Amino acid sequence: MTFKKLGLTAFVAIISALVAVGAYRYFDQQQQQQQSFEDKQASAARFAQVSYSVTNDMPATMDFRHAAKLTTSGVVHIKTSYAPREISRNDQYNPFREFFGDQFMPFGQQQPSASSGSGVIISDDGYIVTNNHVVDDGEKIEVILADKQSYEAKVIGTDPSTDLALLKIEEKNLPFITFGNSDSVEVGEWVLAVGNPFNLESTVTAGIVSAKGRNINLLRTRDTSAVESFIQTDAAVNPGNSGGALVNTNGELIGINSAIATPTGTFAGYSFAVPVNIVSKVVNDLKKFGMVQRGFLGVQIATLNADLAKTKGLDAKNLKGVYVDGVKAGGAGEAAGLKAGDIITKVNGTTVNTSPELQEQVSRYHPGDKISVTYFRENKEKTVDVVLKNNEGSTSYLKKDASSAVSALGAEFENVSAGELKEMGLTGGVRVKKLSEGKLSSNTNMREGFIITKIDNKPINTVDELKSALANKKGGVMIEGRYPDYPGQYFYAFGL
Repeated sequence: MTFKKLGLTAFVAIISALVAVGAYRYFDQQQQQQQSFEDKQASAARFAQVSYSVTNDMPATMDFRHAAKLTTSGVVHIKTSYAPREISRNDQYNPFREFFGDQFMPFGQQQPSASSGSGVIISDDGYIVTNNHVVDDGEKIEVILADKQSYEAKVIGTDPSTDLALLKIEEKNLPFITFGNSDSVEVGEWVLAVGNPFNLESTVTAGIVSAKGRNINLLRTRDTSAVESFIQTDAAVNPGNSGGALVNTNGELIGINSAIATPTGTFAGYSFAVPVNIVSKVVNDLKKFGMVQRGFLGVQIATLNADLAKTKGLDAKNLKGVYVDGVKAGGAGEAAGLKAGDIITKVNGTTVNTSPELQEQVSRYHPGDKISVTYFRENKEKTVDVVLKNNEGSTSYLKKDASSAVSALGAEFENVSAGELKEMGLTGGVRVKKLSEGKLSSNTNMREGFIITKIDNKPINTVDELKSALANKKGGVMIEGRYPDYPGQYFYAFGL
């Protein structure tokens, strides 16, 4: 009888435990379905556990099995298809050549129809972050999960200034990688790069953080407002790793692999990742607004070094901080009283010693946000509150309308004087004053100085008319115009 009672008690206990676990899982799933993206990221960390053993002769911090098991299922393979087009002379140099290899062909040849990269699942409902250059100008984007399931992805938004893009696939209960804190990452710390180099899926490589706040002038050649403050590592990264995960030994995302320094096109010792604290802000903006809402300090800056100190007559023994070389009229810095010659040392209490570090800190905030800036002026430390503004000089958020369509062209425009128009025999037109990274440079061989006279056969006389013609424009765009120094009409076509 005693054994029977014990058996019955044990049976009841097991059933009760199973019911409790089942109920917990049910209510937990219901709760997670109602969580926001930020809540899912915050709550997921407590469940990030994988059982593994560590040998006696290897410290836990050098065993990468834990991080690998947590992250490989959260990294996807991305295949981007393109419409065939002829490569223009503007495509002869592209700083992302090392990640797409054969995509960049000599002038006159046809662009291949597809390229590949990686991406990171950041929420269980299908949001994926990758590099902008992985999906830029793509007609179709295919996402292949670690379990070989394939989906067509929608581009939620892109940000060329940080080389990030947010995608979405229609699926639920996906494995995703939780965000870490890139501010707490230290030089010498072990990290793993997870991606799909050379189409080798779910590849993991290890290395250490070799530098932080690295500016390699990669993005600035394509976007003058670019933010470069990369995490530099020696984890092997190769073509196809673009958009993949850089994680710490806890399996937390600390960066998105974006570039390599190489004379050969393959890994030669150093790779660079966008810090996750920048990633978090960018993807949240893309999800909420369809574009990044950046706050600007409104100052021209330079990293303080011995040469600059000598030129400006500063103390060469104290080279800490970022030198303010100029202040934009009407900008946030001017309104707060910052002046040329000031040396900024902190943003909201965080020390900044280089231009990339200052840019990284400011890039995390929106127009209208108030930040604390500590600086030195005439050897006296001062602190001032600065209300950031957008790139149009306002504290309000920008709307994704005609201004964003014009921005996508990657050009500065200006009205043409009446005298110039008369000399060329034109009644109106808009000059392409400057070209940077955008639709015009990547899809056409248009040169600076081109006079736009028509868009989709509609006459264009002023910059405002150009903006109106592109407002809410989707699909193909045909630009007509001429060059002041060449006869005849020129036509350029691209898609928005």
